[in-house]
Amino acid sequence: MTDSARAVKLAAMSEMILGIDLGTTNSAVGVVDSGFPILLANEEGRRITPSAVWIGKDGSVEVGAKALRRRALEPERVVTSIKRLMGRRTSEVEENFPVQVTAGADGSPRVLGKSPEEISAEILLEMKRIAEWRMGAEITKAVITVPAYFHDAQRAATKRAGELAGLEVVRILNEPTAAALAYGLDKLGEKARVAVYDLGGGTFDLSILEMQDGVFQVLATHGDTRLGGDDLDALILDCVLERAAIGEIDLAARVRLMAEAERVKLALSDEEVAVFRVPFYDGSRSLEEPVTRADLEKLASPWIARTLRLCRQALADAALQPEDLSAVVVVGGSTRMPAVRRAVGELFGREPDISQHPDEAIALGATIQGGVLSGALRQMILLDVTPLSLGIETFGGLMNVLIPRNTTIPCKAGEMFTNAADGQAAMRVRVLQGEREMAKDNWELGSFDVRFSPSPKGQARVGVQFKIDENGILEALARDVSTGVDTVIRIESAAVDVDDAAVEAMVSESVEHAFTDMAERVFTEAKMKAEELLPAVEAVLAQGLALDDERGDIESAAAAVRVALAGGAANPLKSAVQRLDSATEALAARLVEQALDAALDRKLSGE
Repeated sequence: MTDSARAVKLAAMSEMILGIDLGTTNSAVGVVDSGFPILLANEEGRRITPSAVWIGKDGSVEVGAKALRRRALEPERVVTSIKRLMGRRTSEVEENFPVQVTAGADGSPRVLGKSPEEISAEILLEMKRIAEWRMGAEITKAVITVPAYFHDAQRAATKRAGELAGLEVVRILNEPTAAALAYGLDKLGEKARVAVYDLGGGTFDLSILEMQDGVFQVLATHGDTRLGGDDLDALILDCVLERAAIGEIDLAARVRLMAEAERVKLALSDEEVAVFRVPFYDGSRSLEEPVTRADLEKLASPWIARTLRLCRQALADAALQPEDLSAVVVVGGSTRMPAVRRAVGELFGREPDISQHPDEAIALGATIQGGVLSGALRQMILLDVTPLSLGIETFGGLMNVLIPRNTTIPCKAGEMFTNAADGQAAMRVRVLQGEREMAKDNWELGSFDVRFSPSPKGQARVGVQFKIDENGILEALARDVSTGVDTVIRIESAAVDVDDAAVEAMVSESVEHAFTDMAERVFTEAKMKAEELLPAVEAVLAQGLALDDERGDIESAAAAVRVALAGGAANPLKSAVQRLDSATEALAARLVEQALDAALDRKLSGE
């Protein structure tokens, strides 16, 4: 190769963008080379690398299969499933996490002295190393995938891990969307609605996408970032221990037994019986128990049922029926289980599409997206969505939604707000996430104060704008209109201290409590209106400004409002306030007209 040709090749390499699936159990990396997306194999010839990190006592690190081989002798120093700690608090860590977790000074988890982002960065460094070794050039940009239901803090933590690995993360991409990109690569001319059922080692997502002429739009998504193959491994182990009448075991023994539970689970995808066998698992005792596929499917039944509930919710959010779909694509290692495929087929009324490699589809989709962003592939438009509504708390404790759930991202939305009291000099902006009508029932992502000149009630103007970038990370801006001064916060580290069961519960409760929530909102809004109207009406009546033929109606309507306020029911109060509003309409118009006439007289006399 001539020097000029080599220079051209290296220049092309420098524009490459890696596509990385940072998985709970396994990770993979790819690039677009000569117009084709390819996944890159490691030194062992495998395109899939275990997401395992060994951290030595001297701080040395090994990643992948080499790390797993050390688990037999040093199980307490081999970290797996680190993805389940990303963007979380120590209080959210599962009791059966494979290695000991401690709390950092800021309340975030630490494993062997490292943060989840630092450990994930070691995996990403290995992906980067494999790619550079295979391609023969330095590559510094990447698209990294995350579960669709990762909240803001988890996405930001993933991006930080990439940056720690020396990568410029040009896009955080939802995993089911990546799988749809891989699935749709040879179907770009078709119009289709596709559901992607992604059940991996640690997370589950169901996304419904519409694809037409290179445009991929996510219609709805639902999921659980604590529902995956790891949980089924734990169920298998607990079942075996119960059969063998084994009580408490130490962490090192549990790590060895969990590895065997995973092996048995994989074996039962192809076999009817597998033997759970671990000699001297605690140094002295051995364990040997047969496990049948029927046993596994019985254990997995409630686990699978949880995924189906989330599928139904996503269908409802997209306002679709199963028959409206063109295909149901299954990806993720856990979808190899016959029981999973059978359940998916029954729910959607069709055989699931298993054309995509369950372990490679997401990395391939990320690679395609990297190729699009680098210009190496024909342009596709990728329209993702935000999974939960975002808004702020307004006067009276109401949730004012600025960006509804399932809004296509990137997106921007704003609204103008005013001061609720005379002389108010600041406004607290509480950024909320959730589906309930009242602020107290949603989660606070962050808050900040916006200061302005003290103004009469309703005179100050503050514009609040939310912007969600293509990575799903939120930026909140508040602007004092009179001065043009902006206050901006980027919400990328404020973790919501709740688990995914609570996320699912919130969506369910928003439906279950829809009527009571709306009644509370209606009552609160009517109460604020009443508390504004009554003092004004009393002042006008005391000054004798009402005509005799309207005074009685106004007094009667005001009395009805006071009774309704005391009663605490939404609709009666709303009706009473509307009646008082109507009764004072003519009076209010007359007072405004008199005020205008007086102002005009003053102006004329001044001239």
